[in-house]
Amino acid sequence: MIVIVDERKLVTEGYCSMFDREGVASASFRSDEFGEWVNSAADEDLRSVRAFLIGDCDDDAISPRSIRDRTGAPVIALSDQNSLENTLRLFENGVDDVIRKPVHIREILARITAISRRSGAAPAYAEFGRLRIHMDGRDPEIDDVALPLPRRERRILEYLAANSGRRVTKTQVFNAIYGIFDEEVEENVVESHISKLRKKLRERLGFDPIDSKRFLGYRLVV
Repeated sequence: MIVIVDERKLVTEGYCSMFDREGVASASFRSDEFGEWVNSAADEDLRSVRAFLIGDCDDDAISPRSIRDRTGAPVIALSDQNSLENTLRLFENGVDDVIRKPVHIREILARITAISRRSGAAPAYAEFGRLRIHMDGRDPEIDDVALPLPRRERRILEYLAANSGRRVTKTQVFNAIYGIFDEEVEENVVESHISKLRKKLRERLGFDPIDSKRFLGYRLVV
């Protein structure tokens, strides 16, 4: 999930819509709402956040360093000002990157992946035998041939790969793909997505690489 902080509702709605088209869950806050949420949110909720995008907010309303007291997710500033002084000020305040607008959503996602990769939190891709799973939104590959997937199924596969070695519950998958604030979608939709994903992987691999156990969740196996 991507968290966007900006005082302008039109801006946050626009970013949320664009992230949704890429199959990435997002949530938006005004700066006063965000401060209260990030300080009180459960650790499990914060682990669902891939990055924080900080846009037009009141001066000193958002402290990147206070965010890092709760989570290691990248903090990226979205800047309307094309000036060196403003960029340097944002870096001095502790952000991980500054992106000048306008910018394509895919560039934002690529920057998030790059920052996470440098910190050791996320590799560029993960390999499970013949299966290669990219972490930047590209379709996975089996035997070097792309396997086209709908955006939700692709994101679920990326999430399972990012959590290789441990099981993730249906709730964790749902929060990562749909966000923790989506009340319009039932959590059981995860089971439908994973069922379709397993069928496609089984047809190409000859076996099912997703192991599931009731009450315990899912994990990728070679």
